[in-house]
Amino acid sequence: MNNPARNGREIERKFLVKELPPGLNRFRSYPIAQGYLANEPGGRHVRLRKKGRTASLTFKVGRGGTREEREIKLSAKQFAALWPATVGRRLRKLRHEVPWKNLIIEIDSYRGRNAGLVVAEVEFPTPAAARKFQPPRWFGREVTGEKRYSNVRLARE
Repeated sequence: MNNPARNGREIERKFLVKELPPGLNRFRSYPIAQGYLANEPGGRHVRLRKKGRTASLTFKVGRGGTREEREIKLSAKQFAALWPATVGRRLRKLRHEVPWKNLIIEIDSYRGRNAGLVVAEVEFPTPAAARKFQPPRWFGREVTGEKRYSNVRLARE
């Protein structure tokens, strides 16, 4: 994940993808298994994620384009111990990291019950950079802040 403020504030925009960009297979990709240990009203949740071989526990607060975020790396053993607690709140996706100007576009192609959904997320260093962003032509409609496209919701439904 290209998060300029790895432990602090996350500033991002999310879009549906109309069509995949040409040459997508040239870019780095990772399988992601993600589950939720806790989800409270107000957008406060605790996520468990394995991205390739890297495992992490992330605490997020807030909704929409700007949220508080804290992430802790986990060992494989720690991840394995916590993973069973996410039953019923999991998702799988393949992430491609596509360089775009001075940013990284993360394209997530969902698997399992969310198969067919493809979204692009872009993280920004500042709110001004987020506002000025001009999406590439292959982006579809912006869905930043729409609950139905949140990973927490996709993991449950």
